[in-house]
Amino acid sequence: MIQRTACVDNIKINSVTFASILQIGDSEQIAANSKALAVQREAEIFFGNEGNFASFPIFSEAIPFQPPDETISSSTQNLNPILKVRSIDILGVSSSSVVHLGNSCDINMEARVKHIRQLLPRSGRNG
Repeated sequence: MIQRTACVDNIKINSVTFASILQIGDSEQIAANSKALAVQREAEIFFGNEGNFASFPIFSEAIPFQPPDETISSSTQNLNPILKVRSIDILGVSSSSVVHLGNSCDINMEARVKHIRQLLPRSGRNG
């Protein structure tokens, strides 16, 4: 892990929600996962048995990942080992997100959202 020091004079975050992380300092591993059903309805109806993630394949399908098939060589030289920031102002951090001030080794993050739109039947609608 590249060793650098983050120096932040001021940080303001209004909200951190839904499997999100505010990490100040070094971390070996960060893992964040979020699942959400977003249902938009014309009528305010709740049936009581909704919200079963297993009913939607998007929440269980494997994420395709193709590792690189070539060797990548890189060289980094940090002439100044300090990252200096005067101010950070963030409105919100949500849905498996990370604000991280420091060094990390492994980061694994995933957010899956199923959007559903339910409209009332229309009489005389074409199509």
